[in-house]
Amino acid sequence: MAEKNYSTAEIQEVATSIRKQILGVALKTGGCYLAQACSSADIIAALYTRVMNLGPSIGCWEPIPFPGVPGPDNMDYQRGSAYNGAPAADKDRFFVSCCHYASVIYCALAATGRISPDCMDKFNVDGWNMEMIGAEHSPGFENTAGSLGQTVSIAAGTAHARKRRGDTGRVFALLGDGELQEGQTWECIQTAGYYGLDNFIVIIDANGQQVEGKIEDQMAIEPLITRFESFGAACVSVDGHDIDAFATAFDTHHEGRPLVVIARTRGTTGVPPLEKHWPFLHFVRIPDAERAEFQAVYDAM
Repeated sequence: MAEKNYSTAEIQEVATSIRKQILGVALKTGGCYLAQACSSADIIAALYTRVMNLGPSIGCWEPIPFPGVPGPDNMDYQRGSAYNGAPAADKDRFFVSCCHYASVIYCALAATGRISPDCMDKFNVDGWNMEMIGAEHSPGFENTAGSLGQTVSIAAGTAHARKRRGDTGRVFALLGDGELQEGQTWECIQTAGYYGLDNFIVIIDANGQQVEGKIEDQMAIEPLITRFESFGAACVSVDGHDIDAFATAFDTHHEGRPLVVIARTRGTTGVPPLEKHWPFLHFVRIPDAERAEFQAVYDAM
């Protein structure tokens, strides 16, 4: 539950602004994780504006220089989680496992007043905290991710500790569907089910693609609902581009069980020229011959 009451139209505007900014990055630099923005913009916009109960940001309004790697003499740097509010027993926490979605998180923070609207000027600029791949110091990130299955496990452990402590706040974890090919992810869900972590909520951006192309051509992961339920979770599948349906999914009864929301998405949503390149969209480089086509989409947003 955001501090402001956003209408569905306003949430859609946030999602569109995310896609436009990241398309702009692709046009300016020649490439970025554009398809991930296309698939997840509605999801992340809805999470920040309607679903999650976060406190006001306590992060610096402007991006800051890279604070250095964590170590015994460097543990007081500003955490990326500061942008999701101060830790509190009644507030939610948000873990992002798919760390290459960093630009989407930054743009969502900017669109919801948690960081400067000009923050993307420092995106992927050497010496700043706005990295292309999110880490523990990156705005909106709780921890360094990358090794599949680890962030969702950290999130589940956090949910377990919070439940034992009696906190009422929930723990959300965002994953890509390619991460469901990793065994540790399923061990995590099984553990969360065993311990009855109904304060633990997993969101899957199920866009059907991974580095090598279609997920189903690399290692099939369906039937997801049956699999998640068999591991002890409640599970619901929705259209990830239908903001109201997605937000309502979190009302699914799951007492005594973690909840998994599978958001079915497409990595070309809002940017039709990407269709000709699907499913090889992990990192999008805009060909010179198609630049005018992509620019026209940007101008129309």
